[in-house]
Amino acid sequence: MNEESRLLSSQVKDPNSPDKKSEKDYSKYFQAIYTPPSLKEAKKRGKEEVAYHNDFAIAEEFRGMGQNRKFYIRTYGCQMNEHDTEVMAGIFMQLGYEPTDTVDDANVILLNTCAIRENAENKVFGELGHLKHLKQNNPDVLIGVCGCMSQEESVVNKILKTYNQVDMIFGTHNIHRLPNILNEAYLSKEMVIEVWSKEGDVIENLPRVRKGSIKAWVNIMYGCDKFCTYCIVPYTRGKERSRRPEDIIQEIRHLAAQGYKEVTLLGQNVNAYGKDFEDLDYRFGDLMEDLRKIDVARIRFMTSHPRDFDDHLIEVLAKGGNLVDHIHLPVQSGSSEILKIMARKYSREHYLELVNKIKTAIPNASLTTDIIVGFPNETDEQFEETMSLYKEVGFEIAYTYIYSPREGTPAAKMVDNVPMEVKKERLQRLNKLVNDMSAEAMKKHDGQIVEVLVEGESKNNPDVLAGYTSKSKLVNFKGPKEIIGQLVQVKITDAKTWSLTGELVEVPNGQKVGI
Repeated sequence: MNEESRLLSSQVKDPNSPDKKSEKDYSKYFQAIYTPPSLKEAKKRGKEEVAYHNDFAIAEEFRGMGQNRKFYIRTYGCQMNEHDTEVMAGIFMQLGYEPTDTVDDANVILLNTCAIRENAENKVFGELGHLKHLKQNNPDVLIGVCGCMSQEESVVNKILKTYNQVDMIFGTHNIHRLPNILNEAYLSKEMVIEVWSKEGDVIENLPRVRKGSIKAWVNIMYGCDKFCTYCIVPYTRGKERSRRPEDIIQEIRHLAAQGYKEVTLLGQNVNAYGKDFEDLDYRFGDLMEDLRKIDVARIRFMTSHPRDFDDHLIEVLAKGGNLVDHIHLPVQSGSSEILKIMARKYSREHYLELVNKIKTAIPNASLTTDIIVGFPNETDEQFEETMSLYKEVGFEIAYTYIYSPREGTPAAKMVDNVPMEVKKERLQRLNKLVNDMSAEAMKKHDGQIVEVLVEGESKNNPDVLAGYTSKSKLVNFKGPKEIIGQLVQVKITDAKTWSLTGELVEVPNGQKVGI
């Protein structure tokens, strides 16, 4: 199969057209133009070379396409999806479109989707149902589905059969092809599908419209090779492929020059960064060492996999400076047996040893995590191991989830033998522990003076400002609007379970304020 045929760009007949194929024939036709995620094929990684492209530009034929047109993007899921939306917004703007915050006056509507959990997919299908009347009232509006759900065969099948109001479907590797996809959708009355079966390249020089001017996200790598049995990401995001360090450093230097105060490095597994380089001995610790030298106040990263969190990275993080003392380190379970079934490739003991190394090197480190409860075969005793590990580590926050199978993953073939009422009871107990320990962690800040990056007005009170500490603790306090976007000193006067309240002590120019 040549490379051109691997780029699966197709125009599918309207299911309501007179010459609609029978469901059986249609299924065969669909299989011919779309390659579903395959565990067997995906694990044969390393044979396909990743190409780096530094020449992205809007073709002359597409310039002005968006004149007098507006676009709307609804984003579901993780920060990676949020960042993808920033890139798509940048492309739209270069095409001449204007953004809108409502679907009612949009000429193009995109749903940037998440495939991690069933609930996220259901929300997208529900939204597609709501958009049907828009298409009926205005046939010229384009509706598209992109992101991780687009990489799933079952999802595309469902859209083709049920949601004929959709005009285009494209995958996570095809964002830079948005101008071409839009052009095809305008020229055809049929659904346009473009999903790459290949593992993805690295495209530089993509435009982006960032949200705000205080904090920024920067992708350092794409994809994941870990193949945890419950996770669809290795199929929807492709293999691990790292951006070149010089491109990352240049982007962050540019952000610093623009006045951004905080940068979060993104990747499905950031501490696997550089493992795919064949010509360069340069890993995540080396990148963090170089980023310490850039004049940006805070550098964060997410998400880490414990298996790749090496000693050199810990050594670099311990140097501090603009490298924050907050580490998100998903554990998923406190039971070695469940971790093995999950294919996490580490044990409870290994995880605790890693935590001990981090705390020894960075005594003030704030640790947060992700946990799944009710994984197939999880016993009461194994769940108790998760509870005890949570206490032993002393996590300050956790994102907790009930296990739900994702089609196409190995875990989906396992017997989901933990009753839902048991899953809910375990989640309730775990969340109580999470809440209690979060409140305990917050109390430690009572009476302290902390540095806060002021992000804007509080969501609940426009007379109150809100921002975050280096440990990602939300702080609310009163102060002048002029300090939004600045780092200020705040004395904590009240500690709640999920936030802190304080009084402004010092503004950026050193002027003292009464406590």
